[in-house]
Amino acid sequence: MRGLAVFLAFLVVAPSMAVAEQNWPGEPVDNHIFMSYAALTQEVNNWAEDNPDIVTLSSIGQSYLGRELWMVVLSDWSNETKANGEAKEIVYIDGGHHGNEYLGTALAWLTAKFYINEWNAGSEEAITVLQNTELHILIMLNPDGNDADTRHNLNLTTAANPLVSEPVPTGIDLNRNYDHFWDNCSPSDPFAPGAGPFSEPETKANAEYMNTYVTDADLYVTMHTGVWIILYPWGKWPEQPSDWELFHGIRDDVNENISDIPMQNANQGLYPNCGTSRDYGYGVMGFPTFTFETDDDQFLLFTFEDVNDRLSEELDVMRYLITNTWYWRARLVVEELSIQGEDVTFTVNNLGRASTRNATLQYVTGNEILWESDNFTANATSQAIVSSSGFDHDGGEWRLSYQKRVIHSSKFVNETVDIAYTKITTSSFSSSTLTWMLQVGAIPLAALAFAFWWSREEKPLEIIDNSTIEAELLD
Repeated sequence: MRGLAVFLAFLVVAPSMAVAEQNWPGEPVDNHIFMSYAALTQEVNNWAEDNPDIVTLSSIGQSYLGRELWMVVLSDWSNETKANGEAKEIVYIDGGHHGNEYLGTALAWLTAKFYINEWNAGSEEAITVLQNTELHILIMLNPDGNDADTRHNLNLTTAANPLVSEPVPTGIDLNRNYDHFWDNCSPSDPFAPGAGPFSEPETKANAEYMNTYVTDADLYVTMHTGVWIILYPWGKWPEQPSDWELFHGIRDDVNENISDIPMQNANQGLYPNCGTSRDYGYGVMGFPTFTFETDDDQFLLFTFEDVNDRLSEELDVMRYLITNTWYWRARLVVEELSIQGEDVTFTVNNLGRASTRNATLQYVTGNEILWESDNFTANATSQAIVSSSGFDHDGGEWRLSYQKRVIHSSKFVNETVDIAYTKITTSSFSSSTLTWMLQVGAIPLAALAFAFWWSREEKPLEIIDNSTIEAELLD
């Protein structure tokens, strides 16, 4: 039956296939456009061979059946850093957790293809992105399920599916196999989580890559197919994440300027789901994360759309997220700094779209903190004025210490305050400086007192009896 469906679908779309094959190395299967593992392997190797200036290719591990998990990394490799010497932003993208969700896989593929094509065409957008960003893209995490046209991987052992709801082995749902409240949403979503967190080689390899190569990522998007929606954390809870300002700001920008695609907390927008890569990326790694769900009306019978056209709106959202990655964290700058005695007052602006807590301004020499302000909070895109006392140092430099985002697992950063761009005012002296000034000033004061005494005495240097001196001292 499946072969007949393929044949009939081919007859329907044959007139258009010649054009489509140039853009998408796939073929119709069950009303989907299906790209095999072999076609993907050929495609990504061609990318690396033809574009060594921006493409590196590696395998991060193997699937349950031993297929390579190909990682494509895109950046301008003529420079390891940005032009100003700062580290490039990191974007992490994966597709194909569920083998039969072909448009999710296609969107990951299309994102990589867009930047390769646009770089070669001299596009200013692509050049700016690749000069300042590394795009790490794992297009097909589940090649076994992809080629078998099934949601799960092909680990069919009974031991891997111990739940009563699944008496027949069906493979493992890789997007329920991550170590973030694994198998903790039952009975809402109990299906095929595996024997334990990271029991499957695919998810284990994905998490190891996150923890080794993209630990400082400022965007993680995982791509799926089902309903047309973009989901952000949490899947386990209906409550908004602590970084709600970041997610809501992105939602408002996207809906106002690019697409009316819904953007919601995953628990409310879809259903309770645990052990997902999205919540692992946010809750464990501290990334801002999204699940991109393309709708499932992929290629209906008697219709055909080129993937580039079919996913053009979704790609526009991805371009927005990637182009603006710099903003998806807190970005604090000190604009004014005033020192009055032992009191330090400073104005800090947050240029990023994420809030931060537990932030401090520090005065340091080397790795030693000489002075530190009280903790303060900086909300997204807002200004804060902070005052702290106890400053009595010199010879050091200023720096800011704060979390990138308001999330327990978010990384702290320590960034030097560039005083060349900071207005610094000093209206009084530190206590040590004041003590020195008083000590130095005591010399002329003593001279003045001696001169005054001289003028008042008739015989100022006449030697007098010792007993008189002792009496005066006793008084």
